[in-house]
Amino acid sequence: MAMKIRLARGGSKKRPFYRIVAADSRMPRDGRFIEKLGTYNPLLPKDSEERVKMNVERVQHWIDQGAQPTDRIARFLEAAGISEKTERNNPNKGAPGKKAQERAEEKAAKAAAAEEAPAEEPVVEEAAEEE
Repeated sequence: MAMKIRLARGGSKKRPFYRIVAADSRMPRDGRFIEKLGTYNPLLPKDSEERVKMNVERVQHWIDQGAQPTDRIARFLEAAGISEKTERNNPNKGAPGKKAQERAEEKAAKAAAAEEAPAEEPVVEEAAEEE
């Protein structure tokens, strides 16, 4: 059985509340789970102790049994000091979107045109001054 330690969503619309659960990966997100391991309330401030509550011993037990934590749960475990920090690589994160790239290209084209135009103007002015 492929076990996951993941979040199961609860709460009402626009008021999320999550349970940290150990579940079979084939079960629905909010469906059947084997054990509740803690809670996560994203509406609380980040420095609040009540934001993430975990039964660390049980989480460690499930990891020893072969359960794989999801990315979010892995971050919670890193913050709690249970697991080592992993290096993440998201090369597309810093890249601007299509419209921003188009605006940058237009701005560069205008700047290039503006650079060419003033280079010609001083020559015209110098000729006018000589007369």
